[in-house]
Amino acid sequence: MTADHRLLTEKVALITGASSGIGAAAARVFAREGARVVLTARREDKLKALVADLREQGLEAEYVVADMTRRADTAAAVAHAVESYGRLDLAFNNAGWGTGREPLHEMDDELYDRIMDVNVRGVWNCLRDEIAAMLPTGGGAIVNTSSVGGLIATPVAAPYVAAKHAVIGLTRAAAAEYAARGIRVNAVAPGTTRTEVVTEWFAAVPGMEEALHAATPQPRTAEPEEIAEAAAWLCSDRASFVTGAIMPVDGGFTMV
Repeated sequence: MTADHRLLTEKVALITGASSGIGAAAARVFAREGARVVLTARREDKLKALVADLREQGLEAEYVVADMTRRADTAAAVAHAVESYGRLDLAFNNAGWGTGREPLHEMDDELYDRIMDVNVRGVWNCLRDEIAAMLPTGGGAIVNTSSVGGLIATPVAAPYVAAKHAVIGLTRAAAAEYAARGIRVNAVAPGTTRTEVVTEWFAAVPGMEEALHAATPQPRTAEPEEIAEAAAWLCSDRASFVTGAIMPVDGGFTMV
């Protein structure tokens, strides 16, 4: 594939939650598509190894250790992208966290606070700093990671469902506010995807993967790269008239 045909040639992209799963896959996809990527997460060993691998392939990559729930960290990550490459064109706000399979009435405040903090405050923090960096250069594109849990409700996951619905609200609000100023904001809503957390969940609950396959028109688990490809397209100029959209990448799960 020549540079002229790549989706993101010479774009500067910030990817959060990039140490594993969808975020790590996005780092590879965005870089392969020509972007200069700045990767953030809390696990420096994973980030360092991923950046080294990308650089060995002749791709441009930097990393910043950051916790997206801390505004100072999001500001530092955006500043690093601007200082390294002169601007910020794209952002994939993918950092998220979900756990707990207890009934709603048995969940404690600590679990609720943690899920909302990572999934909602993290996106809120990122949006503010990313938008502020994009406005002086004429705009950009942002993709947030929601979930099928942001489109429909599932049992024993009330805080996660609430958080991912909130991500969709933030996405649409930001899209409406900044469309005329050149910033597009969209979201992907992944179905069950083979990340570290999901793999552990399947191992802990025998039969769960098969049950989810049975409820999905495409009866399988997504690979992280499949979500990353959708995010890359939404960030690209080929999606230039797409904003405020929520793209399910779920094998048809929310269709039925």
